[in-house]
Amino acid sequence: MTWQQFKQDYLVRFWAPMPAVIAAGILSTYYFGLTGTFWAVTGEFTRWGGHLLQLVGIDPSNWGYFKIIGLKGTPLDRIDGMMIIGMFGGCIAAALWANNVKLRLPQSRIRIAQALLGGIIAGFGARLAMGCNLAAFFTGIPQFSLHAWFFALATAVGSYFGAKFSLLPMFRVPLKLKKVDKASNIAQDQQQAKRRFRIGMLVFVAVIGWGLLTMADHPKLGIAMLCGVGFGLLIERAQICFTSAFRDMWITGRTHMAKAIILGMAVSAIGIYSYVQLGVSPKIMWAGPNAVIGGLLFGFGIVLAGGCETGWMYRAVEGQVHFWFVGIGNVIGSTILAYYWDDLATPLATSWDKVNLLQSFGPIGGLLLTYLLLALAFAAMLLWEKRFFRRKGGMSAKIAAEVA
Repeated sequence: MTWQQFKQDYLVRFWAPMPAVIAAGILSTYYFGLTGTFWAVTGEFTRWGGHLLQLVGIDPSNWGYFKIIGLKGTPLDRIDGMMIIGMFGGCIAAALWANNVKLRLPQSRIRIAQALLGGIIAGFGARLAMGCNLAAFFTGIPQFSLHAWFFALATAVGSYFGAKFSLLPMFRVPLKLKKVDKASNIAQDQQQAKRRFRIGMLVFVAVIGWGLLTMADHPKLGIAMLCGVGFGLLIERAQICFTSAFRDMWITGRTHMAKAIILGMAVSAIGIYSYVQLGVSPKIMWAGPNAVIGGLLFGFGIVLAGGCETGWMYRAVEGQVHFWFVGIGNVIGSTILAYYWDDLATPLATSWDKVNLLQSFGPIGGLLLTYLLLALAFAAMLLWEKRFFRRKGGMSAKIAAEVA
């Protein structure tokens, strides 16, 4: 294979979602084994909110939530912080390789309001549940934490209502038709594409070099950055978005991304299980009302905003301004939750047990139960898709008969 063919096939074209999500599951497994933590982003975004408060003279370090997740140092001192920097680096490099960077402004103020409000609701819900679509779902379920199952089911329900709410007339933006004299030329500027590809390679080499240099003195921090680069490449090139997985299921009946996510978790679970048997402790959170309420809010919020934690990150670096507001909303919402955590913690979270399925059902029992639940979820996707399109087909036939 020539360099040009490799470049076109693997660096410029989008990747197939199914193998990319499975690859993300495998990478998250190694990330857990090598760093001792899970692939997660909203916890670090909450810390960023805490740092912003410190800049304006407010000290949140004594808040109960920051005592749990920590606020010391900077993102450069934390595994999550370095991983997220690596993710942004990977997203930027991938977007530049494909010349997929263009400043795109929201079509209306309604979209900005949706992005900001939805981001706030999603950020609040994610941190109430102690995790977003990653820590409390994609990497939470393979960690054998019962709270992740509560969160996943609640997120599905919340996304259903979010989809219905987002289709209300108040959110419809009128189309503006513009008369043109001739068709516009949509061909890429080849010189611009080449320049951006080179810049993308420089960004890629820079973050990889940064990660390797960091490994010399702080191995886990360096590994976190390198894994983050991998995560960033995967989510941008394959356009991995958990919001679309839930939203498309309810609105269009398509479950391809949702099924890919289930398979990714299935692949990850056996790897996590192996590391746990070697002595690496899984991250188990409270299986309380916080997981359910947080999941409902998160599911509703991501659909209203139009993007989840992974989705807004890669779309933001592609120049989609809408998702800048989603990210800002995420930080605001998670920081608000941190402020109110002391009032909510006891009744909703900390008074409930942290349930580890491997401990509750035994190592083999917990593993088999996890795979059984994943299989049931996959079967539910197939049944929903079949029912959705059968119902749509029946409606189309009825309309055709009435017209005839």
